[in-house]
Amino acid sequence: MHLPRALAHFNRHVTNPIQRRWAGVIPLHGIVEHAGRKSGRTYRTPVLVFGRPGGFAITIGYGLRSDWLRNLLAAEGGGLTHRRRYYTLTRPRVLTGPEALAALPAGYRLFAKLVHVDGVLVVDASAD
Repeated sequence: MHLPRALAHFNRHVTNPIQRRWAGVIPLHGIVEHAGRKSGRTYRTPVLVFGRPGGFAITIGYGLRSDWLRNLLAAEGGGLTHRRRYYTLTRPRVLTGPEALAALPAGYRLFAKLVHVDGVLVVDASAD
């Protein structure tokens, strides 16, 4: 679902601050915490997230060069607030193509195909 970078910029400054109020509470949404690769600053990015055995699958909506994704990969993990619980994320790996679709719940796969999801980040998680 490679959305335009201009939309990503808009979301970062307008939509994300609003979404952070509820994304860590409602189903299918979460807030990824990641450290900047250069600054070390902590960022909180709303994402679409699905539970899976031992961790989560997170859709990649703005392409494989998204800052939150690159930060998690560089740090080899981060954090996630999902349904009011905090999880430590480890072993991030990017899946693409049919492998990415297989990581998603069956009910979401058709939608993911229709909007051309670029990939899915799969992570191991432990509740804190």
